[in-house]
Order: sequence, then structure tokens, then C-alpha cells
Amino acid sequence: MQVVFKSRDSQAAELLELSQRRARFVLRRLAWLVPHATIRMSDVNGPRGGIDKRCQVELKTDVVGTVVVTSVASDWRSALDKALERAERFVLRLVRRGGDPRRLRQREIVLATDEPQPLTPLHPEAPKRIISEFDNRP
Repeated sequence: MQVVFKSRDSQAAELLELSQRRARFVLRRLAWLVPHATIRMSDVNGPRGGIDKRCQVELKTDVVGTVVVTSVASDWRSALDKALERAERFVLRLVRRGGDPRRLRQREIVLATDEPQPLTPLHPEAPKRIISEFDNRP
């Protein structure tokens, strides 16, 4: 699996090796499914501090398209761990469901009309799914 790390922040750039090792470790079960991962780290507030360390993980898969997960925390390590964990869970959930849910609805509609049309595999340019930790608010 290829892991690309991008950051403009000097403190985050020091975490290059750590982030690549953590990504390979967390995604080791999905290595056959996720050939490419991109990790972006940025400091939202700059030197002012606070809960402002953002980690964005983008996983490009052959089966379910591209998955993008963003996490915000007070330090780099927890932002990275939280984003990787959520990305892994989301990809596993999509694979267990059988791929793109919109694609399944399209298949059901085609089958309901009784028109013989071939079912094609997912297009490599499948739309991105963007997950934010703010999506799960009560």
C-alpha cells in the first residue's frame, strides 16, 4: 500500500514516519482493497492553540471508490488515530454492504423494469464519500 503524507506545518512534518507506520498498521487488513492512502495534516488556528489539529485521510479503493475522513483534535497523534479508525470502519462497512449503496438502488430499479441491461462493475471514478466527525451530532 502506498501512503502519501502532506503537511505544511513544521510540527506535523515531523510525524511523517509515524503517520505512515500507523496508516499501514491500521489498514493492514484492507491492504488488498486500499492500494493508495493520502494523509493531510493541518493546523486550523495556527499558533493560537486549542482543539485545532486537523487530519484528513483519503483512501482510494477499487471496490467502493474514494473515501475521505476528517478528524479534529487537540494533538496530532489523536487526530491521526481517530481519522484512521473511522476510515477503516467506514470502508469495512461499505464492503460488507456490497459496494456503493447508490449503485445497488440503480440495480434494483433496472431489475424492477425488467429491461435486460448488463450490470457493470463500479466505475473507477466513483463519487467521493466525505465523512466528518461533525456528521454524528445528536
